[in-house]
Amino acid sequence: MPPEKETKTILIAILNWGLGHATRCIPIIQKLLEHHYTPLIASDGVALALLKKEFPNLQHLELPSYQIQYPQNKNHFKWKMIQKSPRMLAAIYKENQLIKEWIPLYQIDGVISDNRLGCYTRSKPCVYMTHQLNVFSGNTTWLSTKWHQYFIKKYDECWVPDYEDTHTLAGKLSHHTTSKLNIKYLNPLSRFEKQHYPVRYQLLIILSGPEPQRSMLESKLRNEIKKYNGKILFIQGLVTSTQTKQQLGNTTFYNYMSSSQLERAINESELVLCRSGYSSIMDLAQLEKKAFFIPTPGQFEQEYLAQHLATNKVAPYSNQDTFTIEDLNRTAFYRGFTTIKQTTNWSDFFSVFKKT
Repeated sequence: MPPEKETKTILIAILNWGLGHATRCIPIIQKLLEHHYTPLIASDGVALALLKKEFPNLQHLELPSYQIQYPQNKNHFKWKMIQKSPRMLAAIYKENQLIKEWIPLYQIDGVISDNRLGCYTRSKPCVYMTHQLNVFSGNTTWLSTKWHQYFIKKYDECWVPDYEDTHTLAGKLSHHTTSKLNIKYLNPLSRFEKQHYPVRYQLLIILSGPEPQRSMLESKLRNEIKKYNGKILFIQGLVTSTQTKQQLGNTTFYNYMSSSQLERAINESELVLCRSGYSSIMDLAQLEKKAFFIPTPGQFEQEYLAQHLATNKVAPYSNQDTFTIEDLNRTAFYRGFTTIKQTTNWSDFFSVFKKT
């Protein structure tokens, strides 16, 4: 019998869909380290590239790509996803086979999967993390929700990064009446802390998400900000081997920022313009900022979240096609984000891995 390891190794498998899934897993990886676990990070594409920069001393593995890409026409989004579904199912099957190979190879004691549908095994405790217990897809919401929950049931627990009560950030997305899922609410996750710095930028633009919509929004915003008088910080959301900086007029461009740089930048900004991705929403709530959202065209989840927050007078939004820089004036009529200070008992959540 091999000697018992001093610490348990937890594989954390992360979906590459923009950068949001990767960034919201940063605090989980940090908490695993604080509780004396050894995180083993697995993802692909820009998500994996970002996590390598954030945790250069940890081991990283590559998972098969789901090949998620948005069409230029938002009306083709659902059809595009249907077309891609055979490749996505093949990737889910392949990652499930990889997990079975990696368990003995890397002596893995448990798995945390952030929306990687195939990263589970019966031999070790497996946790699935998502804020979408309901998956909105228009008139097929019932089907996409049922399909998603089919995979969630394969895991021992489902962690939801939201408040359990009426203070919910994700609204109907993160709350479901089914009793068949072993749901635990983590409270919102953010890698950031609120700091009190003097205001340096009147507007901070943060781009993210799959192509080609990221590039399409960047092109539109580059034209619109020419009419803006304040000081702008523009983060393009392009993770490359080296960081670049460019000054054009009143706008400073970065291709990407590290977590510590971005935390300071948001704290130093009056207003944040970004996609209404859930990870961005959690970060803005943590830092108690005012925001303006432009949902990714055709992505029902982001459209719902933007509408949910506007209805609750937190932040306004605009469609990508109709946005003008003057729309930012509407933020004066919204209160911005506030955070509810609640403590997450990480020892309780990680206790699932003590079963091995």
